[in-house]
Amino acid sequence: MPKVSVIIPVYNTEEYLPKCLKSLTKQTLKDIEIICINDGSTDNSLSILENFARKDSRIKVTNQEHKKQGAARNRGIELASGEYIGYVDSDDWVNENFYENLYSAAIRTNSDIAMGTNIRIGNGRTKKRINIDKEKIVTGLEEKFELCNLFKDQCPTNKIYRRNLLLKNNIVWPEDVYCEDKIYTLKSVYYANSVIAVPDAYYYYFRRTNSTVKSKVGSFSKNQARKEMLNFLRTHCPNIGDKKIWAVKKELKVFGITLYKIKESLKSEKHYFLGVLPYLIKQEN
Repeated sequence: MPKVSVIIPVYNTEEYLPKCLKSLTKQTLKDIEIICINDGSTDNSLSILENFARKDSRIKVTNQEHKKQGAARNRGIELASGEYIGYVDSDDWVNENFYENLYSAAIRTNSDIAMGTNIRIGNGRTKKRINIDKEKIVTGLEEKFELCNLFKDQCPTNKIYRRNLLLKNNIVWPEDVYCEDKIYTLKSVYYANSVIAVPDAYYYYFRRTNSTVKSKVGSFSKNQARKEMLNFLRTHCPNIGDKKIWAVKKELKVFGITLYKIKESLKSEKHYFLGVLPYLIKQEN
């Protein structure tokens, strides 16, 4: 059994894929498997994967029709045999001791999830979305949410997850959608016995100009994902702090101009008219 199974969904990222794979094959934790799901790429990505696989037996390549990241990651989970599971997007990379540091901390503290620093790179800027400079372990629900910055940055890739945690609680990726990471990360953190934050473990997230999260499709999916998060929170932890996350509940547009909008949180609503600051905040019973 490998210590960590790293799952990589790959779709038309030939420009970035070699850097991603090199960062994994050079990991100081050698006992890993690297599961690459070629999600119907039409560029040179498959050839790159096969070339790397010939040189490193830990790399396993599986092909499927283009079904987006959620389905590719679910296929990776089916194939994974590691004690823990990690995810890397094919245009991202990690530092050399990323998985060794996360795995060692998880095993030492018997934690279901270990997480590192999340660094976003793009448009000539570098920003630490989650910055961890000292080790910290938490078990309480709100403490886990706060440590993971869950309501602002639902990043699934700066973490490793105990595989039994995912299987026991039937945690799978939503398929055929964008922004699938939000509900997946929320459920994983919710069910985890503990989360440990680990210093000196860096995940580098490259934000491309054509990223789906920056498109209209991505924006729509992002709101839908927020609604799913709210529904899960209402069912499983209704006493969590209100106004942690907002989603558009209703929107009235005329000729592309928003006249009226309602945004909801767990127990509150904000009403906007012509984009003006909310003139009403309604507290539900």
